[in-house]
Amino acid sequence: VQLVESGGGLVQPGGSLRLSCTASGFRFGYYDMSWSRQAPGKERELVALITSDSASTKYADSVKGRFTISRNNANNTVVLQMNSLKPEDTAVYYCYGKNYWGKGTLVTVSS
Repeated sequence: VQLVESGGGLVQPGGSLRLSCTASGFRFGYYDMSWSRQAPGKERELVALITSDSASTKYADSVKGRFTISRNNANNTVVLQMNSLKPEDTAVYYCYGKNYWGKGTLVTVSS
């Protein structure tokens, strides 16, 4: 199983980033997928989750209305679109599925 995140970087407050996670080694379309994040000195927290069939999504209160999770089961990808970014969104963002974690991608929101 492999989960590879991409799309992190430095962005100014109010800006946008699109994170992508490409999965391999398991039947991607059978599993719910999620994004979590861990800021320096803080515990990892769930940011967004999407069910295997995309029928349902769930978001942390802190990102509702700003982040959108989506997936494409044909190419084994899950995407986190992040808009109106705030400095408190700075963290390493991790993709999760089938009890596996990716290595993470760093998002820094700063002017």
